[in-house]
Amino acid sequence: MSPPRTALTPSSRSAASRGDRADTGAEVSPARPSPTRDRIFAYVRARLLEGNPPSVREIRDALGLRAAQSVQVHLQALTAEGRLQQTPGKVRGRARGYQLCEPSTAVRLVPLLGRVQAGAPTLALEEDVERIPTRMAAPDDELFALRVRGESMVGAGILPGDVVIVRRGVDVRDGEVVVALLDDEATVKHLHRDGAVVELRPANPDFAPLRLRAEDVVILGKVVELQRSFGRIGR
Repeated sequence: MSPPRTALTPSSRSAASRGDRADTGAEVSPARPSPTRDRIFAYVRARLLEGNPPSVREIRDALGLRAAQSVQVHLQALTAEGRLQQTPGKVRGRARGYQLCEPSTAVRLVPLLGRVQAGAPTLALEEDVERIPTRMAAPDDELFALRVRGESMVGAGILPGDVVIVRRGVDVRDGEVVVALLDDEATVKHLHRDGAVVELRPANPDFAPLRLRAEDVVILGKVVELQRSFGRIGR
């Protein structure tokens, strides 16, 4: 004799349906602990530590979930729990708009904004096409990255293809390396002031210093870190 079947009441059907939907994106509760959320955090954390933030679709596919919407809800829940935090300028559809809250790792992703010339100035385009990992600064520092072209700063160890991490809005002393904006063009040089004149000095005797009126120069920030990939030198 077969055991009696348990009838599903409307409320039990609803609960079962909600459980089935938890990882498909139809309905996820940010307040409830979730093994799926822990798996998402572990995956995102590993990718952030590698400096290679995943897209929402990559998270979905890696964990075998059915819908990107559930990933987005879990990311929001991880932010509410204090395990991730959102960064300014989040890229639509990317988990790269999140960073870790762990002080021991202090990994931060800063936007790469075009290129800066170490030589004749060139336009630094405000194009957030890539993000660069750094452990250099606290989260509230306003940082951006630029890729260097030209050889005027080789004496300071800054080579073509290097990436410089720049801190905005700080006082810069004479002799420090800065990114300066001249009209719509940016250049990396040593800064020296002489009254109402600003001198941008190269670190290569083949290049002449630039002497300009102070009002014609905007100091975008101070170079605080240099990153080099050997496969990109000279590009």
